[in-house]
Amino acid sequence: MKARGDRLSAAGMLTELAAIGEDPQGGITRFLYDPAWRQAQQAVARMMREAGLAVSIDAVGNVYGKLEGTDREAPSIVTGSHIDTVKCGGRYDGALGIAAGIAALAKLKRSSGQPRRTLEVVSFCEEEGSRFPLAYWGSGNVTGCKLFDGSLDAVDAQGISLREAMAGAGYKPAAHRASRRTNIAAFVELHIEQGEVLEREQRQIGIVDAIYGQRRYFVDIAGRSGHAGTTPMPLRADALAAAANMIVWLRKAALEAGDGLVATVGKLEVSPGIPNVIPGNVRYSLDIRHRDEAVIEAFCAEAFQTFAAMAEKHRVTVQQTCWLSEPPSPPMDAGLKERLARICEASGYSHMPIGSGAGHDAGLFARTCRTAMIFVPSRDGISHSPLEYTAPEDIERGADVLTKLLYQLAYELAERV
Repeated sequence: MKARGDRLSAAGMLTELAAIGEDPQGGITRFLYDPAWRQAQQAVARMMREAGLAVSIDAVGNVYGKLEGTDREAPSIVTGSHIDTVKCGGRYDGALGIAAGIAALAKLKRSSGQPRRTLEVVSFCEEEGSRFPLAYWGSGNVTGCKLFDGSLDAVDAQGISLREAMAGAGYKPAAHRASRRTNIAAFVELHIEQGEVLEREQRQIGIVDAIYGQRRYFVDIAGRSGHAGTTPMPLRADALAAAANMIVWLRKAALEAGDGLVATVGKLEVSPGIPNVIPGNVRYSLDIRHRDEAVIEAFCAEAFQTFAAMAEKHRVTVQQTCWLSEPPSPPMDAGLKERLARICEASGYSHMPIGSGAGHDAGLFARTCRTAMIFVPSRDGISHSPLEYTAPEDIERGADVLTKLLYQLAYELAERV
């Protein structure tokens, strides 16, 4: 049997959480409010209690572990990340920030006792947007940065609404706004990089300076189905042929734009999906990201103008629906970035400033309170995959930097953060 201390190490907790939601196709699948999600949040709550933290669960299912401070009037210092995954995701994305946060608070409680300011670790219920056409359901409700108007009627691939899924998991849909917090002074998130910059530059810690903005769309193309053998090529209204041209154009245009802009088509649905029938309808996902909102706006405008011209040429119609528009985050807090740099230097950890092309809960908190984000390397830059891997020594270093920053913010500072 493992010792309690081993179970409460970041690596030990990651191993336990990785067994929850194992997908037959490989990796881990935990979608908002599904059985694996519920089991994982229950496991997190137990880990928090074992760490000596007071556990609470808010109206949408965010799980908090609290280490009460002596100054109960001061706003909290919060760390954490999200428990949900993409389909067949890896064991580190999101879960690392939760496990390392619990381990950090457990260590601080053992070594330093009660802090001046309350420390909290949170396991956000959702960030990825994998089940419903929304994202940041956890941190969006906490920060109030997301209004989520009409979101309760959003449906997943099985036609289950968010309202139904929430109620089925034991939560009251109408109460989701009660998750709003106004007593958070600072938020710190530890996360894997999900890219290969740190590995390529041979740096052990990334100090995030900004999180890119993103737009996510569904693009629907309507043509006309017909017999593959009897419909002449010039007379076809082939929705898939039009989609293929659009997707090829997207890649070329993104490469030409350079400067960090990325455009991704990750999902393609073809109807009727029969080998000897011309596709009549196509839906594909489109994800566009950049650090400058104006660049995103200009690229989207050019793309949709081009798509309209392509649709006319192919005798089809095209319509795009934006279901996520996340502006670039404000810069991470300069004072916290400086503290992180000094911690790394004092600890002998190589470090560098780094931008994040992936969205994170920290991006929402940057709009409401002082926020910092710490990256540790991802092997080969692989993420959102069963092959996702971060070495134990990198996990240990990241958790150490997190712990030291939380100590400074909650134990050392005389003034309120």
